[in-house]
Amino acid sequence: MSQVIRTGKIEEDPNHLDFRYEFARKAIHLSSLLIPLIYCHISRELALIILTPLTAGFLLVDILKNFVPAVSSWYLGTFAPMLRHHELQKERVHLNGATWITLSAFILIALFPKMIAITAFAMVSVSDTVAALVGRAFGRHRFGEKSLEGSLACFVSAVAIAAVVPRLLLPAGIAMAAAGTIAEAVVLRIAGFKIDDNITVPLAAAITGFCVYLWFFPAEMGVLSACP
Repeated sequence: MSQVIRTGKIEEDPNHLDFRYEFARKAIHLSSLLIPLIYCHISRELALIILTPLTAGFLLVDILKNFVPAVSSWYLGTFAPMLRHHELQKERVHLNGATWITLSAFILIALFPKMIAITAFAMVSVSDTVAALVGRAFGRHRFGEKSLEGSLACFVSAVAIAAVVPRLLLPAGIAMAAAGTIAEAVVLRIAGFKIDDNITVPLAAAITGFCVYLWFFPAEMGVLSACP
């Protein structure tokens, strides 16, 4: 993505990667779709037993890389080409996308009914990937750090996911898709700390889906707790 700076010149956004690295990053991201697919066939308790040490491990490495030179050298030597500019900054602790994705999976499984958690996580795995690749390759109409083309691709793919998830009512799915798309399009920062869309997208979708069921389809809540 390009942006106009004060000098009037066009400079490349440092958070945008070369397409091959963006593709590699999103291919890894897409592999996280295994989490909802596996969760569909195991209990919440077992899923949390698996995710708790995994999430803790990602968090630990992400924090240590900022303070332990040996960890930092290994981390940068292995992953630097696929990291965004803000993930490479040393002035402030930032978490990488993989840490955010495991953290969001843990929160979704711990707090939301199974089918809502699965749908919301599938949306961030697939729709966020589609949005990034479409926006990077075809985005022409920019707003902020995003593009209209990427956001449209995000919404369409999220609705498609909602349409095929068993037992999920389509109105709730469409509302989840809209909420996830808005969260993907908005860059959220708190005190300079960037909140990654790997957690804002699934949480926005899950909270919206849960509220739609609670307000409009409370009698259907019971069927959301298990896969067919």
